[in-house]
Amino acid sequence: MSVLTTKGATMRFGGVVAVDDLNIEVERGEIVALIGPNGAGKTTAFNMITGVYTPTEGDVLFNKDGGKDMRTITGKRPDLITKMGIARTFQNIRLFGEMTVLDNVMIAQHLHIKSGLFGAVIGWPRYYKEERRMKDGALALLERVGLLEEAYELSTSLPYGKQRRLEIARALATEPSLLLLDEPAAGMNPTETLELTEFVRQIRDEFDLTVLLIEHHMQIVMDISDRIYVLDFGKTIARGTPEEIQNNERVIEAYLGVADVD
Repeated sequence: MSVLTTKGATMRFGGVVAVDDLNIEVERGEIVALIGPNGAGKTTAFNMITGVYTPTEGDVLFNKDGGKDMRTITGKRPDLITKMGIARTFQNIRLFGEMTVLDNVMIAQHLHIKSGLFGAVIGWPRYYKEERRMKDGALALLERVGLLEEAYELSTSLPYGKQRRLEIARALATEPSLLLLDEPAAGMNPTETLELTEFVRQIRDEFDLTVLLIEHHMQIVMDISDRIYVLDFGKTIARGTPEEIQNNERVIEAYLGVADVD
């Protein structure tokens, strides 16, 4: 059952075609990787899916539960797409540095709050009830991702690997069914990388998620992915299982290199 489908999604910037005729399908519960050299169009693809860019051509379809009833999300605002059930992280960590770990998670939960700014200003009891519920939910989430002990620390005081984990936790706070991870292992040491791989599997299972990730670290990609799409100069040059991608001559030539496959 498909959660996400792109049909001929194309993104042009003037005369430059950043992504050309992208057709990917992500099934419910999968971990799917989107890989390729720098400049291949991977982040542009993420931006089309999450509403940062509206595709010049083509369509992006989404069904949070998976199935035939796919709805177009092409051209919708990023906040509406997030509310529908798609969350993402970024290559460069974007935490609120002057906020605590807990506040970083709680701020993401405001997407689903019903009282709004007016309720906060006039002090509606409903707002404070929702605020307490959000705090309890955020603390429970931090416990599930192993960050409860750091809840009241500034987010920027965390070690790098835990900052990555917090960014993912903040995305989880929006209650997604599809999680997009943009180079989650960037800048990590080998120990942090191994922990991240296990963490992504953990949250996929515990939160009933589907995951689409961009990653340059080939060991992670080959270890964690159910399927892989490979982009080069905006075009899809291969798709398949990790084993199929490892043995694809075009992929080896364009991106992986013989040494990386061994």
